[in-house]
Amino acid sequence: MMDIRQIQEMLPHRYPFLLVDKILEIEPGKRVVGLKNVTINEAFFQGHFPGQPIMPGVLVIEAMAQIGGVLLMRTLNVNAEKKLLYFTGIDRARFRKPVLPGDQVKFEIELLQLRSRNCRMQAMAFVEDKLVAEAELSCIVVDRELPNLPPGVPVVKGEA
Repeated sequence: MMDIRQIQEMLPHRYPFLLVDKILEIEPGKRVVGLKNVTINEAFFQGHFPGQPIMPGVLVIEAMAQIGGVLLMRTLNVNAEKKLLYFTGIDRARFRKPVLPGDQVKFEIELLQLRSRNCRMQAMAFVEDKLVAEAELSCIVVDRELPNLPPGVPVVKGEA
C-alpha cells in the first residue's frame, strides 16, 4: 500500500493533475491496484459539463497511466527523480459508463510486456465493481533531463 506522499515521490504530477489518491496493492513486475476519489471539487468539472458533470475519458486514461507509472517505476527500481514515463500509445480504449462526482474509481493495471525502456500495460477502471473503462497503454522510460534538441525546436520549461 502507498499513501499520497509515497505516490508523489514516484510521480512528477501535482494538483490539479495528480489523478491517483492511493495504491492498494502493488506486485512489481506484475500488477497494481489504485484508487481515485472523484469529487465535485475537481477543476475539470467546471467545464465538463456544467449541470451534468462527467469526468473526461482522457483523464480516466491519464489516471490509468499514472497508476501504471507507479508500477513501472517500482518494477524497474529506478530513481524517480531522474526518470519519467512518456505515453507512446493508447489502444483498444473503451468507455463503458461515465465517471461522476462522488465515485470512487478502482484501477487495476497489469504489466503485459517490458523490454528495455518500453512497456505495455492492460488497464481497467471500476466503479462499484462495474467496469467503466479499459485500455491498453504503451509507454517509454526517459531521463528527466531535457534531451539535446536541434536549434529552433521550442522547449517549454516548468514544473510537471
